[in-house]
Amino acid sequence: MDRGVVLTDTRRLGVEEIVLDPPGAGEVVVRIEATGVCHSDLHAVEAASAAQRPPLLLGHEAAGVVEEIGDDVTNVDAGDRVVLGWRSPCGHCRWCVRGDERRCRTPPGVRDRVRLRDGRSLAQSLQLGTFATRTVVHSAAAIPIGDELPPEQACLLGCAVATGVGSALYTAAVWEGARVGVIGCGAVGVSVVQGARIAGASEIYAVDLDQRKLDAAQHFGATHTGPGEKLDFVFDVVGRPETVAQGLGMLGYAGTLVYIGLPQPDTAAVVDLQDLFDRRLRLVVSHGGDHWPAKDFPQLVAWAREGKLDLEGMVTQTIGLDEVDRAFADLEAGNVIRSVILI
Repeated sequence: MDRGVVLTDTRRLGVEEIVLDPPGAGEVVVRIEATGVCHSDLHAVEAASAAQRPPLLLGHEAAGVVEEIGDDVTNVDAGDRVVLGWRSPCGHCRWCVRGDERRCRTPPGVRDRVRLRDGRSLAQSLQLGTFATRTVVHSAAAIPIGDELPPEQACLLGCAVATGVGSALYTAAVWEGARVGVIGCGAVGVSVVQGARIAGASEIYAVDLDQRKLDAAQHFGATHTGPGEKLDFVFDVVGRPETVAQGLGMLGYAGTLVYIGLPQPDTAAVVDLQDLFDRRLRLVVSHGGDHWPAKDFPQLVAWAREGKLDLEGMVTQTIGLDEVDRAFADLEAGNVIRSVILI
């Protein structure tokens, strides 16, 4: 019997027995090897949205092995090692049709493929649901990566690394020699630092209230700690009104604030429009780093193999399915960069 971490209708969190249907056309069954515990998972527990309403199978950052494929699947075969991508483009929306797949907002998914033992269907976090021994996903979400990385490192490509590195390279398009600031230096933040370093930024300022995270940011490539001034790019990974204000204040002329952090419900930031106009500032939103899994995951694997991208240093601890509560507590306390569940 398969098992998974489920947020129930009564908002209780626990490991439950789950039942998987066979894959339909364009779908695959994936045996999960490793899955990271992301702040987005905690956000889903604390503030469930209409799109992720309980009962919900948590998890979306995972590496595993394809066990079974449905009809019309051509991109993977049974036995392939894959990283799951939650924002693979659909191929037919207005953005995909005009060749702007990184802006796609309707990734293909599955419905009613995973159930509780009593027959109730489970929603799957970001259409994946990876805090489980196995899951069913759309084949477009399964990106083959080979055997080049251990699963506890490979899984991080699925969200934290793709979001952070993508925010620097694709959302912001940081240029060589740019001066960059990063507010919030957890897993996504240090991935932004690594992306900015890969892009050739000359200065990278790490901002966080936790000295441990500042030390980690320096390990991953930050050149300074504390707020910089007159920067070209500032990445707000925290996503609060006060960090938006701080980020705008750190920018120089024609600077860009990249908003990454998930907002809390009913929050708003006040922007001085005169200052925005006079300094020609830009505010852009990063949705998962605007990453394109099929194109970006192989490149991230290559950078990891070349030593340009440090994945091993991001894995603070490995845990079991039954320890997700503790992983969430460690995440809130700032004790980890990333906890990874090994199945």
